[in-house]
Amino acid sequence: MAETTIVHLVRHGEVHNPEHVLYGRLPGYRLSALGERMAEQAAAALAGRDIRVARSSPLERAVQTLEPIAATLGLEPGVDDRLIESSNVFEGTHDAWRKPKNWRYLWNPTRPSWGEPYRAVADRMLAAAADARDDVRGAEAVLVSHQLPIWVTRLAAQHHRLWHRPDRRECALGSITSLVYDGERIVRVDYAEPAGAAGRRTIGGA
Repeated sequence: MAETTIVHLVRHGEVHNPEHVLYGRLPGYRLSALGERMAEQAAAALAGRDIRVARSSPLERAVQTLEPIAATLGLEPGVDDRLIESSNVFEGTHDAWRKPKNWRYLWNPTRPSWGEPYRAVADRMLAAAADARDDVRGAEAVLVSHQLPIWVTRLAAQHHRLWHRPDRRECALGSITSLVYDGERIVRVDYAEPAGAAGRRTIGGA
């Protein structure tokens, strides 16, 4: 039997975003006080596990979320650019979907036509997860990323179609989606919400 390796995909905590901007990859969006507590709750949930690698998206909110996790595990935090949020033509806007001038971007929701293709997002995320898996064979790794990248990675891992309704993603703030590998094959996906209802109720995180 091949060895079991687990790669945990953690979604960052709540972001301080009082103006409700669709921030995407924009710089300067950091965790709120609640988001910092969510990061600590994720760290507590992962404490005591045989985690040997800790990496995050380069965006501030993900780097911040990784800090207490890496500290709890006694690991040096790293950055993997492949874990970054998906690109989106609506970055920096408010209520972009409702404005007629933006409807030209909405012609193909299965790709999607307004941003980075779901397939491209899943492929780079799965590659980052596979590299982490190879670095910790027989143990565990943690990667901090964002809602859409984590969700489409889960869909791909479970051999589901990648296009979906955003309001039906099971990927709360501070949540942990765990890819369980038998050798190089993903055999199970587990999911946990250390922040509980707070992570599901919060609006505006990405």
